[in-house]
Amino acid sequence: MVSIVVLVTIYLAYTGYSYYTTPLEERFYHPRYNWFKASGLYGQGLGVIGTFLILFGVSIYILHKRYNILGKWVRLKYLLEFHIFLCTLGPILVLFHTTFKFGGIVSIAFWSMVAVVASGVIGRFIYIQIPRTIEGRALSLNEVQNMKSDITKVLEEKYSLNPQTIQLFLNFTSAEKVSKKPSVGTLKNVLKENNVSTEERHSIINKVREERSLSRKIARLETMKKWFEYWHVIHMPFALIMLVIVIIHVVVAFTFGYKWIF
Repeated sequence: MVSIVVLVTIYLAYTGYSYYTTPLEERFYHPRYNWFKASGLYGQGLGVIGTFLILFGVSIYILHKRYNILGKWVRLKYLLEFHIFLCTLGPILVLFHTTFKFGGIVSIAFWSMVAVVASGVIGRFIYIQIPRTIEGRALSLNEVQNMKSDITKVLEEKYSLNPQTIQLFLNFTSAEKVSKKPSVGTLKNVLKENNVSTEERHSIINKVREERSLSRKIARLETMKKWFEYWHVIHMPFALIMLVIVIIHVVVAFTFGYKWIF
């Protein structure tokens, strides 16, 4: 999807390069002015299609997230990717629709759109930090904690390791800062000294790595969920401002007769 966005951007920039690089006061004399201008067939078309992509991307994601309108056919995490794709491609089309000329109330809509896209990128980063099920549902703290095994019990009962050795493994799996946290090489040497077979050493190392990963997820889970809540406070108002002004812009455009192909 990223490649599509990049290719479309390159195509639009290449196609209208001569027009977009012409000074504003001279564009009226450009041979394709009536085609590229914001109210032209091409320019207005970019605005219409871009706006549709944004509205569709927002609507389908919100409706499915709240009402599960697509049932089990589409996982939420894949729909989020589609939402991000449409709400990235749409603003790019709208940008070329403006012909890089901003003024009046439209400038508010444009910069609101920029804020929405920028906050969306940040939101995406926060989203992927939250542990989720394969369907895309965020795991609760209890669910992640239940995924952890009692590594102490396993090492003590199955491999008969002494408390000092077990503490090394606990230090390794801990998400907190521990002085002299052992390396994987150190753990392997300890297991070798305790006559643990090569195959079992690999099994134990893989297990403690999983435990360390889960410990880190637990440590950041609540923090990321709080950040995600704060992100909504920023993302939603800009999206609403953009939506309201776009509706006003469309109504005004149609009132003055700019009806594209309709």
